[in-house]
Amino acid sequence: MTTVFPDTGVGPLLRDWREQRRISQLELALRADSSARHISFIETGRSRPSEDMVLRLAEQLDIPVRERNALLVIAGYAPRYPQTPLDDPAMASLRESLDRLLAAYEPYPALVVDGTYGVVAANRGVALLLEGVPEKLLTPPLNAMRLTLHPEGLAPRIVNLPEWRADLLAQMDRQIALVRSPELRALYDEVAAYPAPARADAERAGGAVPVADGADGADGAGRERSRVAAFALPMLLEHGGRVLSFVSSIATFNTPMDVTVAELAIETFLPADRETAAYLHAHVPS
Repeated sequence: MTTVFPDTGVGPLLRDWREQRRISQLELALRADSSARHISFIETGRSRPSEDMVLRLAEQLDIPVRERNALLVIAGYAPRYPQTPLDDPAMASLRESLDRLLAAYEPYPALVVDGTYGVVAANRGVALLLEGVPEKLLTPPLNAMRLTLHPEGLAPRIVNLPEWRADLLAQMDRQIALVRSPELRALYDEVAAYPAPARADAERAGGAVPVADGADGADGAGRERSRVAAFALPMLLEHGGRVLSFVSSIATFNTPMDVTVAELAIETFLPADRETAAYLHAHVPS
């Protein structure tokens, strides 16, 4: 007689992750040094996976660390990965390293966010861009998505807001599908519902707002931005009566062994033209 373990629920969850990754049972079995038959038995609840098998499958399916803990618990095992608060003394060296990295990137903006886009740390380049944002949005805990998309935040000054907003919401949507976080879903619903700020789009599209000062002027900056836009969506942000242009990149930690560290992301903003770079060098204190 076949024993079924429907109460664990780990099998259907692993199947969901496999289907989300678009991997067949055979391919997963080969990657995890198992058999398609055994994978099938696990997914249908006919076989209970060992702790090692849960971790092996999670690794091959690139499941986030927090979700790996959840799978282990559902399968009847203890969580494997700790979640250490950033203010814990054990995290002191990590915090110092992050601060050094952000400082080294100045005058260009850079910040560190957690899994729900809470701002963990930021440098003076970010502080420059946030000038003029109401104090109520700058009261901790800061949230990068709120600061960017709130109609009283950066949104009114983002020249290409429709494109940038759509990109950020799509990024959040992909993350929600990956980590299935109620907090992240609530944040998405909140920022997606923000009304679009009133902006003089037609005037800005006509070039009424000057670019940052530079030797090449508006035409030179426009050509550089066009080249950048061919491979990445820039963020065009007004500051001090000028339009600054940035390309964003995000870095995460490789093979993290702690939930907190796994969910940290370092976002840096690279000037998309020489005028923006010169403006930052002139306005961010050295």
